[in-house]
Amino acid sequence: MKKEKHELFEWLKVIALTAVFVIGIRTFIFSPIIVDGASMMPTYEDGDRIIVNKIGKTMTDLERFDIVVFKAPDERNFIKRIIGLPGDHIEYKNDELYVNGEKLEEPYLSQNKSALNGFGDLTGDFTLEQLTDHSKIPEDYYLVLGDNRLKSSDSRDSRVGLVAKDQIIGKANIRIYPFDELGWVK
Repeated sequence: MKKEKHELFEWLKVIALTAVFVIGIRTFIFSPIIVDGASMMPTYEDGDRIIVNKIGKTMTDLERFDIVVFKAPDERNFIKRIIGLPGDHIEYKNDELYVNGEKLEEPYLSQNKSALNGFGDLTGDFTLEQLTDHSKIPEDYYLVLGDNRLKSSDSRDSRVGLVAKDQIIGKANIRIYPFDELGWVK
């Protein structure tokens, strides 16, 4: 009887430690989410399942073109691409990105741009000053845009605006479903 109680206690300890370990990983390191909506198409499709690397934003700096998940003002999780970093001046003109006056390529937009067949721009013209009261992005803030620019609530929307670093949950660069697209995403 004593041996059975000891064995039961050992199993309970293993189960409790496993639960603490799983909760710790989900809370502090990785978290699965489901993409909801078309704002990141074709990079991420509605219903894709991805892993958010929470530790990535603390171990390394957030960089231009990183895909991140952040807490939107309405408490939903949004997934977008970082376009502007702290200290940057951002401008779009003639469907081209200019950062601090230098034109940058956005190869991840080529599929969406070609789908327009020359009828209009994917990203309408704007300057940072038109979106905010700033000529440069403030410290610890980021300008984020969806890859599907025609169907994205992002920093161009006053309800979203610039995203504070502490709103960012983590980087989203691992797709786990659909299985035929499993792997790293850029």
